[in-house]
Amino acid sequence: MQSTSAIALALLAYTSSVQATPLRRSEPALSLTQQLFIADTAVDRFALLPDDKQFLFDFNQKQANPGAGGEIIAANRKAFPALVGTGAGMAVGRLNACGMNTLHVHPRSAELQIVVQGRIVTEMVPENGVNDANGKRRVIRNEVGPFQMTPFYQGSVHTQFNPDCDPAVFIAAFPAEDFGTGQIADETFALSDDVIAATFGQSIAGADIDKVRQAIPINVALGVDECLKKCGIPKNH
Repeated sequence: MQSTSAIALALLAYTSSVQATPLRRSEPALSLTQQLFIADTAVDRFALLPDDKQFLFDFNQKQANPGAGGEIIAANRKAFPALVGTGAGMAVGRLNACGMNTLHVHPRSAELQIVVQGRIVTEMVPENGVNDANGKRRVIRNEVGPFQMTPFYQGSVHTQFNPDCDPAVFIAAFPAEDFGTGQIADETFALSDDVIAATFGQSIAGADIDKVRQAIPINVALGVDECLKKCGIPKNH
């Protein structure tokens, strides 16, 4: 009887110890950007960046899956961890002949864009209530040449287009480490068919919505018929 009681007590003690032992889950290692975020001080952040080359970002690299009309290389805090604590980011855009950076927004930042090669035609729609002299929604349009600058406000819909047959290059500065980008057409047609049809006043037949989705280009597209003809670029069908 004593033996049975001893065994029971031992089992109870073992069960209690097992229950009291917290389960350890294997957590993924923190990225360098995450480590920099939670560093106690700026001095500690520098200790996490021991190599001087970690403070150098190369815009000569190629964009993964670029569009047909060019490429955008972005330096945000994920691509360039040394930006953590600066409150700033940057991008370099290269637009080929007739290339267009399609309608997009930056949800967390304004943008200052300067052209350094060629010329770029920009258009921006700020927000509801910003109208022209005729009471219509205002579209701010400019032709930006070398070493000229134009701003795009946070959340404003804007686009850039190279109207010439030679490449154009621009630099974009952002007062945010994670400025983000949302392509308007891509985001719109990601919604359900009913919402899309209602948004466009039933002007798009339900059967055609998938065709429109498939025609949406990624970031930088080839556009504008006049430029395509001038530069001898065949139009995609």
